[in-house]
Amino acid sequence: MILHILTIFFIISPFFPATGNLHWFFRTADFVRLQSLFIQLVLLILLIFLDNPFTTFSWILLAALVLSMIYQLLKVAQYSSFYPRKQSHASTDGHVSILAGNVLQTNSCYPDFLNEIKRLDPDVVLTMESNKEWENCLSPIEKDYPFSVKVPLENFYGMHLYSKIKLENVEVNYQIEDDKPSIFFDLRIADNPPIYFCCLHPAPPSPTENETSKEADAELIITGKKIREEDKPTVVCGDMNDVVWSRTTRLFKKMTGMVDPRVGRGFFPTYNANYFFLRFPLDHLFHTKDLYVGKMIRSNYFGSDHYAMYYEIHHKKNVSTPENPKMDVEEKEEVEEIIEEGKNN
Repeated sequence: MILHILTIFFIISPFFPATGNLHWFFRTADFVRLQSLFIQLVLLILLIFLDNPFTTFSWILLAALVLSMIYQLLKVAQYSSFYPRKQSHASTDGHVSILAGNVLQTNSCYPDFLNEIKRLDPDVVLTMESNKEWENCLSPIEKDYPFSVKVPLENFYGMHLYSKIKLENVEVNYQIEDDKPSIFFDLRIADNPPIYFCCLHPAPPSPTENETSKEADAELIITGKKIREEDKPTVVCGDMNDVVWSRTTRLFKKMTGMVDPRVGRGFFPTYNANYFFLRFPLDHLFHTKDLYVGKMIRSNYFGSDHYAMYYEIHHKKNVSTPENPKMDVEEKEEVEEIIEEGKNN
């Protein structure tokens, strides 16, 4: 009986996000697809070997479980390293590297993160959850990173940006919530058009944060609208507190035409760094099609509950920024609805 109840729950729960309910309980099923797939496999084996005698109900459960597993596999398969990877054959006329990491405000392993910066030697360092104490402890890198944007906060949503390359048109925006900043800037590589960077860290849907995903969804979609207004190479990165196969992230990618470099490379789960089984890919980077990602590396453990991600972003030689993808009426309405709900929540 317990086996049947568990099986029914894990048959149904993967479809919770499809209901459109934005409450954290329903959205959680998106985050744990890899874990629930593993549990489904275990339940499948237990049903086959322990469910005696095998009845018509057993066959129905088995068939429903397999269909639910196929549904989940279709959601996540392209982010597996077994999926065919589209490699860029364009030559590069310049590149910039970025190390982006949620350092965890209460984490005091400052030397470990500084060692990661030294080891990976990125052109740009982005930290999230960095407060004034983190700012002080990161000060040794300023001799190599003379350009910076500092937003120290004590609410676990501070952000700091350090760059070896001059930053242009810097903006610190609070797009949805008054205490959740985002950083936008242009960065120029040689004589190429400037790359527009959008660095985000919205609050997750959870029992201890926002009850629903409305704010996080709205921030990503507002950023998508900004990108559609720009006619230049663009990179979006940060701790998105969402998974790339969620409906909102898929809508964001569709409205911007941006590329996820994870496809065909692997899941690169970044949170929770402390628990292997409870680990999800929450830290992302997306880029326009006039760019491509060469190296993509997950950092070593540095005391945070997140791993940081290192990306080497290349500008494609003689390739211009593509036009915005066309959106149908329903998609445009959905975009405006998401933004409105996020602002009014």
